[in-house]
Amino acid sequence: MIFLATNLTYFLATIFLNPRSNYAGRNPPVAESVADTALSQYNLNDKTPLVERWWTWFTGVITRWDWGKSPVGESVNDQVSFRIWNSAELLLGATILMTLIGIGLAVWTASRQYSATDRTVQFTSTITMNLPIVVAGLGIVLLAIWLNQTVGTRIFFVTGSRSDGVSGFGPVFVDVLQHLTLPTITLVLTGYAGTYFMQRSLLLDNINADYVRTARAKGLTRQQAVRKHALRTSLIPVVTSVAFSIPGMFTGAVLTETVFQWEGMGRYFITTIAKNDIHGVVAIAAFGALMTAIGAILADIAVVAIDPRVRVS
Repeated sequence: MIFLATNLTYFLATIFLNPRSNYAGRNPPVAESVADTALSQYNLNDKTPLVERWWTWFTGVITRWDWGKSPVGESVNDQVSFRIWNSAELLLGATILMTLIGIGLAVWTASRQYSATDRTVQFTSTITMNLPIVVAGLGIVLLAIWLNQTVGTRIFFVTGSRSDGVSGFGPVFVDVLQHLTLPTITLVLTGYAGTYFMQRSLLLDNINADYVRTARAKGLTRQQAVRKHALRTSLIPVVTSVAFSIPGMFTGAVLTETVFQWEGMGRYFITTIAKNDIHGVVAIAAFGALMTAIGAILADIAVVAIDPRVRVS
């Protein structure tokens, strides 16, 4: 799957993207021979046969793990390796938090169906789920700026992933948290509701199942029956959905990364398309395919861990 997705993306990107346009319209104008030399150096010259360009790129990846260069000479390997860790810092933590919050709220409200608490959480979650990420991000930025000014010191950074010149484990850790807090809150605020509504619906479907009614007949309260019996069965679709959402989170957090100037894979994806960076687009496609495969494996492992029937079979 990874091999096919990556190579298919290479041919599609080569057809639709034009690296030569990076040299057009410059002042002073760039001679065609100069552009040809630069593009040939980076294996992006459209005057070279497509199969030859593909084979040069493919052998470079296989033999040297070299994913090529951008039309302006930037190493794709360097860009991806830097941005993967930035995205992982932000998105893995946010995914874990929004999953735990969504499941926790679902268990809490499903065991109190139609109560004031249940209706309040549903109403609030409906609003946050439909809240545009840009609006949420800008609102959180304004609140952080106001808080920084009120306190008189910088508690939160509103842009970037880290500060220059910070050294030592403690200062670096604090600096990362100061940069990480606001985009994480934005992602969690706008993303937990999907997990919450799915988990709540599945719990309510299982509450009246025979095994749950048997547990309640033996003396368990509704809340205990939900937590100890209905939750385990209803977790399977939710965990599978979360596992498969990880690839999309890495490359799909474009707006959040843009608002907070976070140099992750999402911004890089948009940048590569804007700059007609064929090799960068292909590297992102390969990364997305790899993460999809990892997500599928994690989903299978989670199902085995949660469902004893699968382990027995």
